[in-house]
Amino acid sequence: MTDEITNSIMFEEYQDVVGVDDLCLMLNGISRKLAYKLLKKGDIRSIRIGREYKIPKIRVIEYILGQNYNSLANEIEL
Repeated sequence: MTDEITNSIMFEEYQDVVGVDDLCLMLNGISRKLAYKLLKKGDIRSIRIGREYKIPKIRVIEYILGQNYNSLANEIEL
């Protein structure tokens, strides 16, 4: 229940899917270069459409909390 509450109030001002610029703001103003590095390494899971990265907000929250939801995501097919 606590995770659901945290996920619903963290970054509530952002859309459910964000771009690199929003990701930089969400991570306290990190550089675009570092944001791209995190995405390319897979530290923050994302989808690449053409030249743009689309990042589900929940993946940013998972990264910040340092939690690994891979097994749960596989079970419920997120």
